Amino acid sequence: MLTLTCPYCGIKSDETELSPGGQAHLVRPDVESDDEAFESYLFLRPNPKGVHFERWRHSSGCGKWFHAARCTMTLEVFGTYSAQTSEPPEHIIATLDERRPNWRQVPE
Repeated sequence: MLTLTCPYCGIKSDETELSPGGQAHLVRPDVESDDEAFESYLFLRPNPKGVHFERWRHSSGCGKWFHAARCTMTLEVFGTYSAQTSEPPEHIIATLDERRPNWRQVPE
């Protein structure tokens, strides 16, 4: 079972006390973007096997949204952090580099 620690209230919760919110760090296309850009943003998301950054809500706790870095194959959690960040913080990247040296995906 997936267990995450809320970075706001510090409570360790299993996935039944949390609500998933999809991929983290998405950048919404601006209003002048073409239909393909919006289609990609709305529907064409990667489904990685390995390290993934996700949004979660502590629905049975403080109710706040946060981000988590985890492995989709093993459910190993590398850390959680504030949802108000536009990219993973350095301590999360350092943890990933230490535990999974080849975690970075090559762009297609």
